[in-house]
Amino acid sequence: MNNALNEFTTQAARPLPVIILADTSGSMASEGKIDALNQSLRDMLATFSTTDDLRAEIHVSIITFGGEACLHTPFQPASQVDFNPLVADGGTPLGQAMNFAADLIEDKNAIPSRAYRPTVVLVSDGQPTDRWEPALAKLTQQGRAQKADRIALAIGDDADVGVLQRFLAHPEKKVFRAADARRVKDFFQFVTMSVTTRTRSANPNDIPNMQNPFDLDQL
Repeated sequence: MNNALNEFTTQAARPLPVIILADTSGSMASEGKIDALNQSLRDMLATFSTTDDLRAEIHVSIITFGGEACLHTPFQPASQVDFNPLVADGGTPLGQAMNFAADLIEDKNAIPSRAYRPTVVLVSDGQPTDRWEPALAKLTQQGRAQKADRIALAIGDDADVGVLQRFLAHPEKKVFRAADARRVKDFFQFVTMSVTTRTRSANPNDIPNMQNPFDLDQL
């Protein structure tokens, strides 16, 4: 009976995509930032894996950008992700990462048409080192990607808040700020709460107007 119910739930539920753009440049190796990011992602995935709803099933992809951008975790149900820790090295090719994300969202073989609008999360502690503006336009102004809910975290004082604010592409949305690695966990708890709230909504396409219970700074 339980197996039959689980199979029915999986078939009926529509994917709710969560795409993480994670800065893994060399500067993330300092002050425990990459370790905090890895632990926060593990905790988020663990919660997503146990969040079941007849309407929505959380799917996750992680795109890293350090030295070059790469698809670290292919798009798949959160319950199936075998997380490999991120390693910090190289520059900050944010434009490449944004291109990856835009192409993934438009790929209907990866993210079917029946999927809910995605949540795209950007975490960075530095300045982009490649041409990022065309990729930003592709991610925020074109196709299915422009309808995504976007959340951004600036880690430390060197993060380019202006770029992160343009990524949000919404005048009322603010960039979250983590002055140190300890606040990275709080940010991902907020992301987790925002996404799981959508799974319980009568319409998971609706983006909840979430309060910030973790006292994170917003810029």
